[in-house]
Amino acid sequence: MSKTLIIGAGGVGRVVAHKCAINESVFGEITLASRTKSKCDAIAREIEQKRGVKIKTAAIDADDKAALIELIKTTGAKIVLNIALPYQDLTIMDACVETKADYLDTANYESPDLAKFEYKQQWARNDAFKNAGVTALLGSGFDPGVTNVFSAYALKHYFDEIHYLDILDCNAGDHGYPFATNFNPEINLREVSAKGRYWENGQWIETDPLSVKIVWDYPEVGAKDSYLLYHEELESLVKHIKGLKRARFFMTFGQSYLTHMRCLENVGMLGIAPVDHKGVKIVPIEFLKTLLPDPATLGARTKGKTNIGCVFDGVKEGKKRKIYIYNVCDHEECYREVFAQAVSYTTGVPAMIGAKLILEGKWKKAGVWNMERFDPDPFMDELNRQGLPWKILELEA
Repeated sequence: MSKTLIIGAGGVGRVVAHKCAINESVFGEITLASRTKSKCDAIAREIEQKRGVKIKTAAIDADDKAALIELIKTTGAKIVLNIALPYQDLTIMDACVETKADYLDTANYESPDLAKFEYKQQWARNDAFKNAGVTALLGSGFDPGVTNVFSAYALKHYFDEIHYLDILDCNAGDHGYPFATNFNPEINLREVSAKGRYWENGQWIETDPLSVKIVWDYPEVGAKDSYLLYHEELESLVKHIKGLKRARFFMTFGQSYLTHMRCLENVGMLGIAPVDHKGVKIVPIEFLKTLLPDPATLGARTKGKTNIGCVFDGVKEGKKRKIYIYNVCDHEECYREVFAQAVSYTTGVPAMIGAKLILEGKWKKAGVWNMERFDPDPFMDELNRQGLPWKILELEA
């Protein structure tokens, strides 16, 4: 029987734990761990009451490598699903190498002291994972994650070369708060307020934050303002998708969100450097996080839909072709199933699927891997089975 360790008990961790329990025959004995064990216990009670499946819980400081190694050994975990903060990716990866456990995360490494995320330090652990004979699957969420798999699927089945890629992320949900973030506020606000960046003709082009906007008509949602951001999957996709001339990422934001964020930024509340407050050093964005609604509590009050997908433009057998692959997810349906809103659901379900494919041997290969480097077909099949069905539209090339 497999044994599975999930680290992180926020909104995404809740979805992952529920979905692993639904697929108990693959994941076997499941342990959910986080710094605050009471959060894990609450999720465990939900799962037992709703699904009749018992999971174990534990307390863990994911910054403590020795404690992580001990927990992996104690649980006997064959795979570790890192649903903690991206600051902790490297520590958890190193613990997996020590214990010869497979590893999976949903977001690439980011230093808490520098608002920059990149795969460099995770890719550098490729030899360590190869020598240990275990798999590290990076970015198994939706974006990154499903968007990478959509890209591999499009290249495999619809194109000889993909020349232009636009990733489009729309959350049209309404939680009723004047201002809140749909995932960890610290990570979300650092990402959105950073300079934009996209890849074109072999080089990275930087833009001022939120200075590039398009309007896209999202199926089942409607036309929305969509702003260019830098997003981590671009770093790996431009390396692995044949023929790319340009790759961009866009995300929707309402004016209320943007107005609040700019006001907070203008008064220094998005700062990541410590400041002195009455003789105590505090980090502004960490203090802001304590004031904002916990994203894990938004599920019960969020209505509307998300639409996340990719537009591909390229050639097949010498002819131009353009397609749009996307998923639409309903916030209220997600809450009925797993007590979480759709942003958590669309990240948590792909995390479970990636781990499932590793445990089943379909994506099991020693080393450090991004999603687009594996056969996309079994993952695409699982999306349809596990609650994230996708659609394809042919567009005018």
